[in-house]
Order: sequence, then C-alpha cells, then structure tokens
Amino acid sequence: MTSQQTHGAEGPPTTTKDTILETGAAATQSFEPIKAICAHLNAFHVYASDPSRSVEANHYCTHLSADVRQCLIYDAPTNPARLIGVEYMITPSLYETLDAEERKLWHSHDYEVRSGMLIMPNPYVPNAVWEVAETAEMKEVVGLYGKTFHFWQVDRGDTLPLGQPQLMMSFTKDEQVPWEKVKDRDARYGVDTSHKKEIRKGVEEAQIHEDADSCWKS
Repeated sequence: MTSQQTHGAEGPPTTTKDTILETGAAATQSFEPIKAICAHLNAFHVYASDPSRSVEANHYCTHLSADVRQCLIYDAPTNPARLIGVEYMITPSLYETLDAEERKLWHSHDYEVRSGMLIMPNPYVPNAVWEVAETAEMKEVVGLYGKTFHFWQVDRGDTLPLGQPQLMMSFTKDEQVPWEKVKDRDARYGVDTSHKKEIRKGVEEAQIHEDADSCWKS
C-alpha cells in the first residue's frame, strides 16, 4: 500500500510505513525551527547566470532578529513539495557592512514589492481584508536585500537536485518579466498583480545600492 505520491521527484511513491513514521514524529518531536515560520511569500527568482530563466518560489520565512530573516523555498505551497532553495534577507544597514564582492551576490526587493509581484497568499481571509496586513508587511520587505541559492532546477525538469547550487536574483524592471508566468500564478492564487501595484503606491521607494542586482549589470 502506498500513501502520497512524489512530486516530480525520482523514485517510487512514499509508503504506509513512511506515513506512520512521519505521523509518530509529528506527534512526539518539537520541530521548533519549522514552527517559527511566520510568513509565506510567493514571487519569482531569476538565475544570475542566465536571467532569461526564472522560476516561481514559495518562501516560508522566519525572523532570526530585527535585521535578519531566513526562508525555506519550495516549488509549491502544498504537499508533497520540493525544497528547492534558501534565501536570507537583511536590512540595508547590514548590507552596507559587506565588502563589494559580497554585495554583488544580493538582490533588492523594491521592484518585486512595488510592482505587486511579491505576494503573501492567504486563501482563508478575504483579499480586501488581508491586503491591509500584506501591504504593511511589504513596507518592511521593500528595503531588504536577499541572498538566494537554488539547489534544484525544477524549471528544466530535473527529478533530483543536480549540479552546483545556483545563485538567484530578482526582477527589477517590467521589461524583464515573463508576464505569462505572473498571470498563471495570479489565476492559481486568485490575486491580481496590477491591483496590488495600485494599492502599494504608498510604499516608499527603496534606495538601492549600486552593487546589488548584479546580474542585470554589464
């Protein structure tokens, strides 16, 4: 007998034995680092080595401090989902302490936020109500810098995390965006990126350091 199916991964489905073990672990172990996750964000990441490639990313984030966040990145918001990467987010004050070469590995969030592309999905609360809280959080995220590596290149159909970790970046301009992917995402989550852009006009533009977003610079 089998339980849930794999999700685009190599190998047979998980078994009843696996499910029993997982159920027992869930009932008796603490999972404290996972329980500290306090936000689900959805956006798109760009391969620094090839900005023509992008992938949808579901971030599950915790706060380590007022200046540092860390996120597990999955390819889907439902189980089974593949853990495809990690992202660290830091404040501008911390970013400015980094050396020039390190700063080139980080990307900004200003465009993602103010374009409406970065969302916090919540199917349980009406959009009009949730967007108030979401917009407030976007005012915090807009100035952060992110450092992201993906281990699993799901966009090319890999059934295992193959090859070297890939440094990822974010979109910074409208003309860089594959809007068909955004429209597909919006339809699945029941959101409207253009509407979010409109209601976020009050989010103050971040001042982006010249070393960030290096994949878009010659």
